Amino acid sequence: MKLTAKTDIEAPASFVYAALIDHAAWEREIIRRGAEIDRPADMPLTGVGAGWNLRVPFRGKVRKLQVRIDEMTPDVRLVLGIDGQAIEGSSVLELLPMSPRRTRMRLALDVRPKTLAARLFLNTLRLAKGRVQVRLEKRLQQMGRRIEERQASATV
Repeated sequence: MKLTAKTDIEAPASFVYAALIDHAAWEREIIRRGAEIDRPADMPLTGVGAGWNLRVPFRGKVRKLQVRIDEMTPDVRLVLGIDGQAIEGSSVLELLPMSPRRTRMRLALDVRPKTLAARLFLNTLRLAKGRVQVRLEKRLQQMGRRIEERQASATV
C-alpha cells in the first residue's frame, strides 16, 4: 500500500533536515505516544545503518518493528526502512526548498504485507484509503508545525 502526503514548512531546508535527523527528539516523541523504543547494540548511533527497535501498541496487541536509516542526502532526502513480523516497507521524506525560508516536505510511505493476516489488514485499509490519507496528511502537518515552532524558538 502506497500513501503520499506533503506540507509546507516556514523554515529553511537545512533546519528541517536537522530536525528530521534529531534522533533524541524523535525518541522522546515516540515514548510520549505510548511506544517503547531501544537501540540495537549492533547498529551505529547516527547515519546510514542507524536503527531502533519499537514496540507499538496497535489494535490491542504490541507490534514489534525495526526502523533503520537506509539513505541520507543532506538537506534533500531521508529514507527509512521498516521491518516487522507481519509487514515491511519504506518511508521516504524529501525536502524541496521553495524559498530561503520555506520548505516543502513530501512523505511517501510504502507498506507491504509479509503474512496473510497483514494482507487482509492492508486490504481493509485500502477500502478506507481516503480516511487514512487524511489522517496521514494531518500528522505530517502537525510535524511541520512542530518544526516551525522549534525554528521560531531557535531564532529568538
